[in-house]
Amino acid sequence: MAANTTDEHETDRSLGNFAALKTSIANGDVAEVKARLNGKSLDKLEKGYLIDLARLSGNSEIVDVIEATAES
Repeated sequence: MAANTTDEHETDRSLGNFAALKTSIANGDVAEVKARLNGKSLDKLEKGYLIDLARLSGNSEIVDVIEATAES
C-alpha cells in the first residue's frame, strides 16, 4: 500500500508542476518556464499541448524553449 501512496504523491506533484508550467506560459514568464523545464523531458502529447498554449499566448520565445525540451 505504501507504493500506491508514493505513486499518488508523485502524480499529484507532477500534475502540480504541469499546472504551474501552464500558468507560467500563460503569464509569459520565460525565466520560469525555463526553470521548470530545466533537465526535464516531456512526452509528445504534453509537449504539443504546451507548444499550442505558448502559441496562443503569442510568445515565440517560450515556444522555442518548449520545442528545445527533450521528449520522453
